[in-house]
Amino acid sequence: METMQSGHIARWAAVMSAVLLTSACSQATGLAGVGATLRSAVPSGPVTGAGAAASPADPTPTPTAGKQADVEPPEGDDPVRVPPPKLSKYTYTFPVKGCEVTYSRKLLVLPKTTIWARQGCAFVAPVGGVVDEVNTKNRWRPSTDAGADREGRFVTIIGDDGVRYLGGHLDTVADGIKPGVRVKAGRLLGRVGRSGNARDTATNLYFAISWKTGPTFWWVRRGMVKPWDYLDAWRTGNRTLSPREETLELRAKLGETPRCTVLCASKQPKKPKTTPQAARSEPPSADDDGDGGVVSVTP
Repeated sequence: METMQSGHIARWAAVMSAVLLTSACSQATGLAGVGATLRSAVPSGPVTGAGAAASPADPTPTPTAGKQADVEPPEGDDPVRVPPPKLSKYTYTFPVKGCEVTYSRKLLVLPKTTIWARQGCAFVAPVGGVVDEVNTKNRWRPSTDAGADREGRFVTIIGDDGVRYLGGHLDTVADGIKPGVRVKAGRLLGRVGRSGNARDTATNLYFAISWKTGPTFWWVRRGMVKPWDYLDAWRTGNRTLSPREETLELRAKLGETPRCTVLCASKQPKKPKTTPQAARSEPPSADDDGDGGVVSVTP
């Protein structure tokens, strides 16, 4: 009987030892299988002494709040200036030389532009060519407003590109400029003024682009192609931008001598009333040259 009790007691002690051992293991590992004692053993503060060697490398240092030394970039080479592409075989010059200018860049009434510049500024050939028409007389009258006289003193040239260029409202025409004279780009043709119907405005150059016609078709001479894009290019951009293609295309579309459609008619002079005194004619304008001048045209 005592032997049986001793065996029971031994088996009971073995079971209790297993239970106690299982309980101790579950407390040490936790749910994630990571020992709780290990987690608590990791130091919360900085590691010093021998433990510091096992620490991972520090991240990128944080800049200090103090003033950092100025770093001067190295000096670079000067920028390389690349010339604009060559758009045509012609080289052009802005038609007013040596003066500050302004001009309109939109269509008002006619496809031309008014280049505002001071009295006496140089009007020069925008491209090499041959002088076509020259008018040295200011014959415009406000009472008649004849279309052929509105530009006052003017010079036209037929450029080597086949395009006609007009500069009007001139104060004077340069010496030696007459029909048939060969000129280079930049050659002086006249001086800016306010002849013609510009007599009550600031001095300016009436600038127009068209194609060659006879003097009868003055409305073609006064401008057919909008010039401001070309003026912009010749002044500050690409001096090889040519109006030749646009001019020839428009002439092919409209014909060489299209009819006048804008500002065509002249005023009809009023008949003087019958009075005891003889009727007086309109007084000449301050810069009138009389009626002796004519427009010269190349044969």
